[in-house]
Amino acid sequence: MVVLIGRDEWPARSLLGVLSPPARRDLLGLGTEVRFDVGAVLLREGMNDRHLLLLLSGFAKVTATVENGETSLLAVRAAGDTVGEMAAMDGAPRSATVTASGPVTARSVQAGALRELLLRRPEVSMALTGMVANRLRWANQRRLDFRGYPAKVRLARLLVELAATYGSPRADGVVIGCRLTQPELATLIGAAVTTIQKVLHELRSEGLLETGYRSTAIRDLPRLRRLADLPDEGP
Repeated sequence: MVVLIGRDEWPARSLLGVLSPPARRDLLGLGTEVRFDVGAVLLREGMNDRHLLLLLSGFAKVTATVENGETSLLAVRAAGDTVGEMAAMDGAPRSATVTASGPVTARSVQAGALRELLLRRPEVSMALTGMVANRLRWANQRRLDFRGYPAKVRLARLLVELAATYGSPRADGVVIGCRLTQPELATLIGAAVTTIQKVLHELRSEGLLETGYRSTAIRDLPRLRRLADLPDEGP
């Protein structure tokens, strides 16, 4: 049985965060609950299964294999997000692998049940379409950042985005619950691992960032936003 939680407890930019309570209730009522341990593969690139996973707790990493055979981190997903929606909607093979970066609980929803809900609840259809568009926009922004900013600014922009999407405000800053490794950060901003090591050291020395086991804490978000060449948030 799924225990529904309040709207404010889902990340505001996630699918569950933007839906109205009735639509959210209908979506959460689909499928069956599944659990994954850390390191478990939720979805595998190239497979032809068609179900979607609606994440209820935990974090997962989305990766894909590039032409030289190496694995590239594409994105991070958390509670309130979906993974596997493209295969569920268009029937094509999985375009990426999704792996649990900690214990994960999700609802497994078959493609037919999803399509029925999208027809019955246009709000869910619009929200899911908007989420896919936002992910494409995010990927495009990373490409533009690569051309327009040095590595330190690119990392700052990524951290601000992760804080806005997945951060938990605390008295001493904002905690991003999913710990990304240095190679993963390097992949996301298009930089060498040695560059990431140098930039992280600088951000810690400047009092902007603190890294620990499975978490990253932003200690001064307004100053990090200025470094990232982003406008200050309103009051």
